[in-house]
Amino acid sequence: MTKAFVSLLAGITFALAGCASNSTALSNSAAPSTPQTQICVAASEQDIAALFDRWNQSLQTGDPLKVVANYAEKSVLLATVSNKPRMTPAEKEDYFHHFLENKPMGKIDSRTIEIGCNTAFDAGLYTFTFAKTGAIVKARYTYTYKWDNRQWLITSHHSSAMPEKL
Repeated sequence: MTKAFVSLLAGITFALAGCASNSTALSNSAAPSTPQTQICVAASEQDIAALFDRWNQSLQTGDPLKVVANYAEKSVLLATVSNKPRMTPAEKEDYFHHFLENKPMGKIDSRTIEIGCNTAFDAGLYTFTFAKTGAIVKARYTYTYKWDNRQWLITSHHSSAMPEKL
């Protein structure tokens, strides 16, 4: 071995030893070193699909607060008929106050559901029929959900009218 190679190898070994001792020092000063395991709530595709039904049923009450109760405190609503992102419960309540005036009823046309550990998403196409006006709106949607140790809540909801007339 050349002297340069031995020097390089010694430098790398020293650097790695320093990293190891720093990580040990950090882990010893932190909380207990036993790894925290996350418990994942069991959920099926039917369970996640039922969350849309729960949301849609809350629309039928006509009460914006019951609709907003489906959303996590920290969540975002990107609604079909509003240019403004709704970030707070008050902003969501304001949106649903106006949206509910036309008595909407949603129906899933097609969907894809994916489930992770305490998270899920449901994305696809839906149709809204508005009883007050008779209007029918076809739209794309995405709901993301998280389990809050009590129930599944919406963390993001994006809905946009279909861009092309079919």
